[in-house]
Amino acid sequence: MKAIRSIVFAGAMAMSLNALAEGGGDRTFERALGANAKAMEQYAASQGKAAPVVKAYEYGMKLDVVKVVSVVRPQTACAVVPTAMTYEDSQGQLNTVTYTVAGDCRKRGG
Repeated sequence: MKAIRSIVFAGAMAMSLNALAEGGGDRTFERALGANAKAMEQYAASQGKAAPVVKAYEYGMKLDVVKVVSVVRPQTACAVVPTAMTYEDSQGQLNTVTYTVAGDCRKRGG
């Protein structure tokens, strides 16, 4: 039983160190959101549209999604994590909304 606890503890520490090595969960998301914002500015310019403004989703908010343009991939974590989606509405305007989802805590690969 102690061996299992030690293995679980070591695994949790390794995941924590990995998150710290990446700059932490919030910093990792902020970096991804910043990269997405730059890409969406370029996309907007190529489409002759205004760059989207980032808004935080609030419960009950009505979203007029006609076309999903980009989604910031959620972090691999067994926790609730932030993500974002940029979409085009029925007026042709680009919008970015941030929200939280359950992280993907499955290991990828073999």
